[in-house]
Amino acid sequence: MSKDETVEPAGLTDDEKRLHQLGYAQELSRTMSGFSNFAVSFTIISILSGCLTLYGFGMNTGGPVMIVWGWPIVGIMTLFVGLAMAEVCSSYPTAGGLYYWSAKLAPSNGAAWSWFTGWFNFLGQVAVTAGIDFGAAFFLNAFLDLQFGFSATPGHTILLFGVILLVHALLNSLGVKLVARLNDISVWWHIVGVLFIVGALVILPDKHQSAGFVFGHFVNNTGWGSTFYVALLGLLLAQYTFTGYDASAHMTEETHDAARSGPRGIVMSILVSLGAGWVLLIGLTFAIQSYDGALDSESGVPPAQIFIDAVGSVMGKVLLLVVIGAQLFCGMSSVTANSRMIYAFSRDGALPGSQLWHKINGRTRTPTNAIWLAAGGAFLLGLPYLWNATAYAAVTSIAVIGLYIAYVLPTLLRLLQGDNFQPGPWSLGRWSKPIGIIAIAWVVFITVLFMLPQVSPVSASSFNYTPIAVLVVLGFAGLWWLISARHWFKGPKVQGTEAELAAIERDLESI
Repeated sequence: MSKDETVEPAGLTDDEKRLHQLGYAQELSRTMSGFSNFAVSFTIISILSGCLTLYGFGMNTGGPVMIVWGWPIVGIMTLFVGLAMAEVCSSYPTAGGLYYWSAKLAPSNGAAWSWFTGWFNFLGQVAVTAGIDFGAAFFLNAFLDLQFGFSATPGHTILLFGVILLVHALLNSLGVKLVARLNDISVWWHIVGVLFIVGALVILPDKHQSAGFVFGHFVNNTGWGSTFYVALLGLLLAQYTFTGYDASAHMTEETHDAARSGPRGIVMSILVSLGAGWVLLIGLTFAIQSYDGALDSESGVPPAQIFIDAVGSVMGKVLLLVVIGAQLFCGMSSVTANSRMIYAFSRDGALPGSQLWHKINGRTRTPTNAIWLAAGGAFLLGLPYLWNATAYAAVTSIAVIGLYIAYVLPTLLRLLQGDNFQPGPWSLGRWSKPIGIIAIAWVVFITVLFMLPQVSPVSASSFNYTPIAVLVVLGFAGLWWLISARHWFKGPKVQGTEAELAAIERDLESI
């Protein structure tokens, strides 16, 4: 080997040196702070998006007791999953995230582990983007209906869904500095927004529900006879909200001090969301004036009706706009994280048309084509709502299952590594094993749970098509692996020697 290939170029930061050790050039622009990295995940979790878009589902599936108590239960279990992920993220701070981790941690057949982890992550990322922007379209349609009479029909909702995805793709295409700035704003929008909404719902209504109702009332409008089964289904509200925090891992190639900032972003986004989300749900549930009236609202968005009933039409619309703003921030961040996962997976040749999706825009240093694939895939996943009213709940289930399977596979492999695992600067130490075991058990439980029928009787219009979507992706990835990919996909690729990586970086800087 020549001297150029063995000696690191002068002037590299610790982040760039570590990225080179992992086999990649610094193609993306590393301009994000640790706070901005946290902000991406916190914005995607978005308590003002997940909590409120599925609030009507929660009102029918368990009611107040499951809405209020399901949140801390799921939040604590999610924290175990996040802690296990954060430890691995510290060792491998790269945009590939989960699928890269699986390749490096697998004792054998690393390429196969990487392949299936990546495909589940891809499914979950697209579904969570669809779910977030679909929720934003629901709420925006409700506001437009109240203000301008733009009725909340499936066609109108899908139209707004497409427009929102278009805007988010355009914003992401303008560069990561703009995205980072908007995410920083988003954190304060969410925190102040929750305080503003809860404050209004505490001070302005003439009456509130009793503590017994908020913390103990159970509702079952699903058609199922089992209280226990319905209560478990009600956990979807919280579990869907606690998704997308892998964004901190996918943004590590654009973050300073990535081996510490990425793990902190994962864990802190869960903790802050856990506290703020619980305050929001309790405040909203206390403010319900008419339970049946909220469920039967013409807009199909119960929180909008709760706002208007509690604080009047004008202030109710103001609160609704605060929520819509948060949801739009959330969807923008989801497209960001999704595109980075697509970029990294394509960099290693794992998606059809990888050369196209991996291409970097020389002017903005962003994966523009991957951004548009993320938005387009999300739009296709939301289209079934035109003929199936339960499609949104299914999309949220797909997001949970796809993401959490991808979350837990590296955790399983890290446990199998035992003492051979090389921790990064952010480590769980002796707590790694028990936390990992709890995380795996929880993911197995929710994966089975959210594939089950959510309403009875089961019909063509109420069918939960989550298992079909998961099986289609698993079948496609499995067949492609057996027929072709196992012969050429070797897991994450090394882009070159130190000299070759430096040449890639010089070429990008010269554009």
